[in-house]
Amino acid sequence: MPIFPLSELRSALAPRQRLLGLDVGEKTIGLAVSDSDFKVAAPVETIRRTKFAADAARLAELIAGRAVGGLVIGLPVNMDGSEGPRCQSVRQFAANLLKRIDLPIAFWDERLSTAAVTRAMLEADVTRAKRARAVDKMAAAYILQGALDALARLPAG
Repeated sequence: MPIFPLSELRSALAPRQRLLGLDVGEKTIGLAVSDSDFKVAAPVETIRRTKFAADAARLAELIAGRAVGGLVIGLPVNMDGSEGPRCQSVRQFAANLLKRIDLPIAFWDERLSTAAVTRAMLEADVTRAKRARAVDKMAAAYILQGALDALARLPAG
């Protein structure tokens, strides 16, 4: 499967399939899953990155167990809209993943997702330890929810 623009992702999925959102970091991958109606994103887990093969195998397990039909991967675009080394790394991760997992992928601009999630957790008085454990999967949910909201604004068809 190729990498799709977000606007074409829904048409590449079978009915009732879900989307898996990924927040790909250097040390972890935060994961979130949508409902089958593409309304709500829920955090799932954070994978501590090791070797790519092990990370891809864990993703394949989650995909199989949750009726996932496509992936939304957060793209860490710079504040000025340019793409730096982190974007290049995430794009390479997606290209490598496509060699192992045959699902459509779309990217979503994740600017400020981790900052927004951290701020919300601070406002909710979440302890530092709990924030550290949850921030990546919460950021993945934030990224996926942004993509779901954008999909909902597209004309049906």
